[in-house]
Amino acid sequence: MARRRRPYTRPGDKSRCRFCKLDIDQVDYKDVNTLRKMLTGQGKIFSRRRSGNCSAHQRSVKKAIKRAREIALLPYSGR
Repeated sequence: MARRRRPYTRPGDKSRCRFCKLDIDQVDYKDVNTLRKMLTGQGKIFSRRRSGNCSAHQRSVKKAIKRAREIALLPYSGR
């Protein structure tokens, strides 16, 4: 029984996070439209796997969301 091989992928083909593609160093807490895309309908933060962010930008997103919640730009819950 022959095993199927995955097709060859070039190193540059790897999917990157949206902030790496746009060459953004730090996620801004005032950019509410971008931060809303990182939240569920209930107001929970998406995981790295779900959002597709790298670890550095996921930490930055987490900080930005928490700051935006603190000054009432984003809700703590979705209700």
